[in-house]
Amino acid sequence: MGFAISDELLGTIVPIVVYWIYSGIYMCLGSFENYRLHSKKDEDEKNLVSKQTVVKGVLLQQTLQAVIAILLFKVTGSDTEASAGQPSSLIVLARQLVTAMLVMDTWQYFLHRYFHHNKFLYRHLHSQHHRLVVPYAFGALYNHPLEGLLLDTIGGALSFLLSGMSPRTSIFFFSFATIKTVDDHCGLLLPGNLFHIFFRNNSAYHDVHHQLYGSKYNFSQPFFIMWDRILGTYMPYSLEKRAEGGFEARPTKEYKDD
Repeated sequence: MGFAISDELLGTIVPIVVYWIYSGIYMCLGSFENYRLHSKKDEDEKNLVSKQTVVKGVLLQQTLQAVIAILLFKVTGSDTEASAGQPSSLIVLARQLVTAMLVMDTWQYFLHRYFHHNKFLYRHLHSQHHRLVVPYAFGALYNHPLEGLLLDTIGGALSFLLSGMSPRTSIFFFSFATIKTVDDHCGLLLPGNLFHIFFRNNSAYHDVHHQLYGSKYNFSQPFFIMWDRILGTYMPYSLEKRAEGGFEARPTKEYKDD
């Protein structure tokens, strides 16, 4: 008798494994000073939380997400099992993935923006994530547990349910979303990075948001920047080479003067 792992379990566990593998690769590349958005010295001095604490916080959030994901799959099991044996066309899969991306982006934009504008929620929840003034890869999911539940877990659940994707498809979608989120926090501008080629929402775009001057801008995550564009929270920037090596994302003059 073979040992089989359900798609539901894989959809829960695989994105967590992918998170640590992909962020681990970036940590190995972190010494590439010529491609960093901040120096290693700034990373060590400006961040307000230790890496050990970040690891513990991310593991706590991932544990909570895993429990809720398993419960979600149990609740929706009858529907997903019925559709599991029906192969989906590429058009259907593409529609489901795009729908899930749009749902996740919409949920996260408006909730993320509200976390910044509500002083109580920012002080007690979202400020934890912004203790990483200089983002790095494995800190991507360093959030207050309640924020992680509201922003990531519920956002992921809505993406799954409203798109109509199967648990098997969710393995790929949530793994891709995880890789994209880690990449947005990696702090590097590596040449040939496909995320920088196909997405305007990338590590430089999100780095602007982590700086004091950009905290009221560039809320969009993790895929597109449409809501920032539509609602006037887009901060344009340029990439300038730093004298000591690497790059700096600088806002355009009119925004910096504000």
